[in-house]
Amino acid sequence: MKNYNNISSFDQLIEVEHGKIGTESRNTYEENSQMFIISEMLKQARKEAKITQEQLAEKTGTKKSYISRIENGKGNIQLSTLIRLFELGLNKKIGFTFL
Repeated sequence: MKNYNNISSFDQLIEVEHGKIGTESRNTYEENSQMFIISEMLKQARKEAKITQEQLAEKTGTKKSYISRIENGKGNIQLSTLIRLFELGLNKKIGFTFL
């Protein structure tokens, strides 16, 4: 059983649950977290644009099933496709921050 007694921050909790930065477990957690964030951003932007997954797929040359997988956090997305979905399909600009 994991010891949570000395945890005083979210970062410490993540380290207890998923390991230190750079470990395989932590890398997997971080990748899944980022994919979840992207999927939720895509879903929200599409709904704000009042278009269906099928309409977004048509505008961007993808398939509805692919949009669905991305929105459900199940797919792996290439950067070029991500940009195309947001910029071409949803008329949104993408910016990146590296920490």
